[in-house]
Amino acid sequence: MLAIFLIVLATAVAAWLFGRFVQRLQLRAEKTVNAWDDALVGALTPPGPVLIWLLGLTVAAGRAGKATGAEVFDLATPVRDVGVILAIAWFAWRFSHNIEQNLRDPRYMGKPMDTTTVRAMGKLVRASILITAAMVIMQYFQYSISGILAFGGIGGLAIGFAAKDLLANFFGGLMIYLDRPFSVGDWVRSPDKEIEGTVEDIGWRLTRIRTFDKRPLYIPNGIFTQIAVENPSRMLNRRIYETIGIRYEDAPLMSAIVADVKAMLQRHPEIDTNQTLIVNFNSFAPSSLDFFIYTFTKTTEWVRYHEIKQDILLTILKIIEGHGASCAFPTSTLHIAEIPALRGEAVLDS
Repeated sequence: MLAIFLIVLATAVAAWLFGRFVQRLQLRAEKTVNAWDDALVGALTPPGPVLIWLLGLTVAAGRAGKATGAEVFDLATPVRDVGVILAIAWFAWRFSHNIEQNLRDPRYMGKPMDTTTVRAMGKLVRASILITAAMVIMQYFQYSISGILAFGGIGGLAIGFAAKDLLANFFGGLMIYLDRPFSVGDWVRSPDKEIEGTVEDIGWRLTRIRTFDKRPLYIPNGIFTQIAVENPSRMLNRRIYETIGIRYEDAPLMSAIVADVKAMLQRHPEIDTNQTLIVNFNSFAPSSLDFFIYTFTKTTEWVRYHEIKQDILLTILKIIEGHGASCAFPTSTLHIAEIPALRGEAVLDS
């Protein structure tokens, strides 16, 4: 009993000392801007203290088994071995999760890594940790891993037919991670389907998109291998393309109006003059003489783009009014021909 008590006491002291050691490491890690040391220190607890208590208690249980001869204490060895494997896997899982979080944090990375890539790599690493731990435990209990792998090869065909949709979604998600047509946070839409919104999460089976009316939209990843997807978030510019009509009686002023509008756009600070810029008289419309503007803004932000567009259109109205012209609206002119006098009209009148 004294030996068991001393083992448990030593375990408690070791766990306390380990906790103090981790606290000191954490204080030192906070003084450095490094994603790896913070992740490592954060992953040490609680797996570290749990492992210490597991080792101490199993040693005490083994000592008690030798003293009493009770068969229940024979489980101490397999519990210890499996517990060590699970504790190491737990530590590796927490470490990979912490690294994933830190690589997306601007405090550690001057330019955070792509969220989609980091998430994909984190999921792959954690899946590998889980599979490896399971196989090691199975090998410990003398299950044939080669037999399981062989069964997987033989049954893979049947599973593939039974779960073809699941596999299609899995490989669809893998292609999204590799090709990266969009990332988490991007605004996407599809002309083939009624899909438009902001990407919130890309999973192995589903992608969650938040529509602009704040509804969540869950789309199987296999769909993205069959449709075209637009990514307005990666636009370089936004286009302003408008047609404006003036009255036919203002035709002599068209050249001056077009020239002033073009000069205004070339001077505008929010217009990208390195892109195509066109202002030209375009057509003789039924009720107006039309000219069009075709230009691009520097910003791609949706709200800011409409503010710039409003400013440009109001300035064009001022230019038109400054020349004494007016914008046209749909009108119709009816010409009535005079009816010639009928023969014999004078005779009838008499």
